[in-house]
Amino acid sequence: MRYALLGDIHSSVEDLKDVLNDIQKHAPDAELIGTGDLFECIISKKRAPFERFTKLDDVMLYSDELLDMLSFPTVRGNQEERIAQITDSDEPLLQRIRMMEERIAIGKSAQVIHGHQWEWGGDPWMPVLPETGPDLIFYGHSHDSGLSIENQVEEIGFGVPYSVTKGRTFVNVGAVVGDRAWVLYDPAGTVTFMKVMD
Repeated sequence: MRYALLGDIHSSVEDLKDVLNDIQKHAPDAELIGTGDLFECIISKKRAPFERFTKLDDVMLYSDELLDMLSFPTVRGNQEERIAQITDSDEPLLQRIRMMEERIAIGKSAQVIHGHQWEWGGDPWMPVLPETGPDLIFYGHSHDSGLSIENQVEEIGFGVPYSVTKGRTFVNVGAVVGDRAWVLYDPAGTVTFMKVMD
């Protein structure tokens, strides 16, 4: 089974439509897994510690159309964490957000995480990658598609399969919002960075 990984949607219905159509075109057999930040929280990080809300409409952007498309399993991102932190409600959507896992395993050797849990810094803005854990980790957060093998950043192109069997590998799947990027993972040993082309 192949997997289509997508995330950092930030409530963008049109970008998500384009990506889902692209996945259907190139990998209709793939199982979809989200890397978090599906929703856009409209309360800033600076305001969040001091405010509480009772309705999701006051906290995040969403629509029935968006929710219908979000039918796949996903890890939680920092947007979902903030939404859950500042909202006190019995709305089913909030309960769904609170139930999102921090990590999802793919088979025996791969894992999905949003990536905001790591320390980030530098220029370009990059994570300090954890030294322990699975040999293959998919993440998002920075909105930049990228590949790191054995702590070496690799040049990538879209539509090109890359081996993920050469050592400890981190794959940033990029962002749906704005970039309309996603990743196709074949457990036989490759990832292909994909992007909706106009």
